[in-house]
Amino acid sequence: MASSPTNPAHPADPTDPMNPTRPAKAPPQADPHADPRRWLALCAIVASTLVLSFDTTILNVALPTMATEIHATTGDMQWLVDSYTVVFAAAMLPAGLIGDRFGRRRMLVAGLLVFLAGSLIGVLAGSPGPVIVARTVMGVGAAFIMPLALSVLPSMFGPTERSKAVAIVSTAMALGMPLGPIIGGALLEHFWWGSVFLINIPLVALGVVACMTLLPETRDPAAPRVDVLSTVFAAGGLGALVFGIIEAPDRGWGDPLVVAMLAGGAALIAGLVLRERGFSSPMLDLTLLRQRGFLWNAVAATLVTFILTGLLFVLPSYLQTSLGYDAFGTGLRLLPMMGGLMVAARGGAPLVKRFGPRPVIVAGLAVLAGAAFLGATTGSGDGYGATALWLPIAGLGFGLAIVPAMDSALGTLPRERAGTGSGLLQTLRQTGGAIGVAILGSVLAAGYTGKLDTGGLPASAAHTASDSLAGAHAVAAATGDRALAAAADAAYLHGMSVVLIVCGAASLLAAALVAAFLPNPRPAAGEAVPEPSGADAGADSGSGTDGVRPVAERAADARQ
Repeated sequence: MASSPTNPAHPADPTDPMNPTRPAKAPPQADPHADPRRWLALCAIVASTLVLSFDTTILNVALPTMATEIHATTGDMQWLVDSYTVVFAAAMLPAGLIGDRFGRRRMLVAGLLVFLAGSLIGVLAGSPGPVIVARTVMGVGAAFIMPLALSVLPSMFGPTERSKAVAIVSTAMALGMPLGPIIGGALLEHFWWGSVFLINIPLVALGVVACMTLLPETRDPAAPRVDVLSTVFAAGGLGALVFGIIEAPDRGWGDPLVVAMLAGGAALIAGLVLRERGFSSPMLDLTLLRQRGFLWNAVAATLVTFILTGLLFVLPSYLQTSLGYDAFGTGLRLLPMMGGLMVAARGGAPLVKRFGPRPVIVAGLAVLAGAAFLGATTGSGDGYGATALWLPIAGLGFGLAIVPAMDSALGTLPRERAGTGSGLLQTLRQTGGAIGVAILGSVLAAGYTGKLDTGGLPASAAHTASDSLAGAHAVAAATGDRALAAAADAAYLHGMSVVLIVCGAASLLAAALVAAFLPNPRPAAGEAVPEPSGADAGADSGSGTDGVRPVAERAADARQ
């Protein structure tokens, strides 16, 4: 007969989970080795990323004004966005490696200064060409800012704090997104269009001071070397693909130049992958994509970025040119989307803690799809009221999807691969953004030109009206043809509706992929997630262990 647990001959095991006298699990303790400056250092990261979030949305609001004042066509406006994004995406991988090797804080400050130089070129520009050059230089600076700002997070924060840190950075970027249009709109009301670049000067100064005084230096001397040819392959391949997609609606998909660019871009990207696979320490660390957690979180983040950048490209022209709001009013009317994003960025963490990241990301993508399909039903006479209905829903979906996807992807990275891993993640996201503007902008252009009837106009006026919505309104104002302005508004709304349908379909596709393939790691009920052992946050050495990954992530395959 079995002895009673209270039998002195068989004392109770205090580690036995069935023992009612087992002592309660101690609450998780903060890592005693964590750098006490880490929350102050996070302020420096926020200041740096705020520069980028301001710039992105300020430019989108300024595009309709630039179309009028410097005669930028739809293709020019796509390049004003994509010249920045293509360089941003291609340069992030070498930028992350340079920061790993020579010091992340040092290279982050250098990136801010390059970004400042590009802004000054933009202030002095007077036509689309120089502005595109300015945006290209700013993209180089941004390539150092974003991955290096994110790569220090796993070094400073363990699993129990990293979600909060990522949420703070995401919220700060979301805060910059609505403030950008408001400040940009106010500048455009009182100054010339180049003032939207001038605002970057105080922001960069704030970021540099914060980084130099608050951010500890970290590096990894064993980081892989920067391969110049691979960088050329990445920039050339992505640039050629974007060029082909942007030019296709105007030239035709069968045009020899378009076909050559698309084929050449694909060949260069394939050459990049093959070249990097031959290195023992590659710049493009494709082995990270073998981790299901990193791969599918990156896919989710990339597709969300694809949709967000596309929407921010098409919405300002609709609000400003079709509905007649000024730049400041346009910025105010984008606030509902940013508000939904900020609410989700703050409220998503408890949901992830309870249910794991997968259902939260899937729900966010489904909400985003619903918002896009709702927006596609907007009619010519609906005005802003219909748009205001779906914008906060879209923002909520963005926030629920992007924050847990980014946090979970960063959580899979060993500390010594933080720079290359975050660089790869941001490269994928920015590639998605560049392709998003190219594809969705081309869908918009095709829908607009296909719907607009310019048969009764002279050839030059017809060409101007077909180039952009702002061009059509300029022709209508010069000729007194109100019917042309109304037809252009209807054509643009048709193209935007097609874009929203594509966005909704992409969201559903992403939700299905995430639901099918993304692991769903989370701590068991009552389980504390310990800090990584041997933490050396803030140390100059980049060495570390896989302990930086959450416990639940290391057991992901067992707990899906």
